[in-house]
Amino acid sequence: MKTAAAAVAADGRSRASRRSRAADYVTLAKPRLNLLVVGSTLAGFAMGRGVMSDVVLVLAMAGGTALVAGGASAFNQVIERRTDALMRRTRLRPMADNRMSARDALIYAAILSALGLVTLALLVNLLSSLVALATLVSYAAIYTPLKLRSSFATVIGAIPGALPPVIGWAAATNTLSREAWILFGILFLWQLPHFLAIAWMYKDDYARAGFPMLPVIEPDGRSTVRQSVVYAAALLPLSLAPTLVGMTTTWYFYAALVLTLAFIGLTLRFAQTRAVVDAKRVFFGSILYLPVLWILMIAGRT
Repeated sequence: MKTAAAAVAADGRSRASRRSRAADYVTLAKPRLNLLVVGSTLAGFAMGRGVMSDVVLVLAMAGGTALVAGGASAFNQVIERRTDALMRRTRLRPMADNRMSARDALIYAAILSALGLVTLALLVNLLSSLVALATLVSYAAIYTPLKLRSSFATVIGAIPGALPPVIGWAAATNTLSREAWILFGILFLWQLPHFLAIAWMYKDDYARAGFPMLPVIEPDGRSTVRQSVVYAAALLPLSLAPTLVGMTTTWYFYAALVLTLAFIGLTLRFAQTRAVVDAKRVFFGSILYLPVLWILMIAGRT
């Protein structure tokens, strides 16, 4: 009886361990964050008049992009495993918590990235794969190491973060026309108030880990809130540009105007108070702003 009970218990522990291991691999790929990446890629594809009824193409584009984004996230966590261990919000990640070896995580990251790039190249087109490769390299090899050296890394990191709609546009049109770069610019500028709000919310965490984020090196917050307002204000003309170049109808122009002014209002409130609660409002407002803007843009296509 004892032997049988021990065997059952051991089998239960083994299954739990396998589930935990699988969960760690999922965590490395940051699936929740990558939903925004895939959503922005689909928005770029839709704006490029891609054929949404081509199920194979759409799934290959979305899946390939998700795999590359997951690989980039895994590379990021390997590189930042020591600093992640020093931060409360990241210390339980698989690498930071020493639940996975760097070797296993690197292999996983490489496999995800390679599968994603090959999927895009073979089932979508070479241009979308090359844009995805630029996203991967700029995120993992440039932005991530730079985070420990300069607060300007936030701006650099917005470059790979703004490329997903360009992947989608390239998948739909096999070009990188001015419309693709308008989409890039919108996402680039949107990210900066979003990132600055996060940096303010977790400034103590970043300081503990040694990241020279803007709120860490200038703790009074003046530069942080000023830049939040400036980038949000710069987003206004760019968010209206799709109508000005003939991508969308006039009603999108007015809807985007109202939406972006509301977002600017959140950053102005944050600038006035420099309170964490208002930083959170900017953060959650930005999370709402982007999908609503994509929906308005797609609905207002000409």
